[in-house]
Amino acid sequence: MEMNDAQGSALPCGRDIETVWERPSPRGGDEPDGHDPGCAYCAAARESLAVLREVTGELAAEEIQPPAGFTARIMSAVRAERVRHHMLVLPSTEPGEVRVSEQAVAAVLRSAADSVDGVHARHCRITATGTDGAVRVRLTIAVAYRGFRSEAVDDVRERVRAAAAARVGVSLVHVDLTVEDLYDAQHHRDEAPGL
Repeated sequence: MEMNDAQGSALPCGRDIETVWERPSPRGGDEPDGHDPGCAYCAAARESLAVLREVTGELAAEEIQPPAGFTARIMSAVRAERVRHHMLVLPSTEPGEVRVSEQAVAAVLRSAADSVDGVHARHCRITATGTDGAVRVRLTIAVAYRGFRSEAVDDVRERVRAAAAARVGVSLVHVDLTVEDLYDAQHHRDEAPGL
């Protein structure tokens, strides 16, 4: 025999606990369903439920202040989730779909650009051009103003293309490079512009 929710919450007298909850105190005379108003099982359940009503009432009335920084942590998680929603579909020979976040691809490409002497990668924007894994990249860089070689821009483009193909599995149909800042190569790399 299958047990439903009402049977699972039945008291030994046969009455379900929800009925006792709805009638916190026995009404004068007979119960509408013919149940004994002096039932010991119902009386014990009412006593326990009275304590539960009191505690839940106190909790509902209590004003709780969130811990310091709570809203900031939630918003940080929301922003991270929003960033992760920008996904690239990678080409695959296997059934199913392989996706990677644009943020992860951008980190790989910035690292490749940073490997060129006299160059610090800044912002990297990736746009999928189709479902075949081809993408367009817009990369802004800062260059050292002392000893910078013009060939370094070509080196950046070559290394970014190679990293995209070898480390991510996407082909770059176009790489837009913008030199947006200069920096002093004498200072250590930690002072270079970030993301």
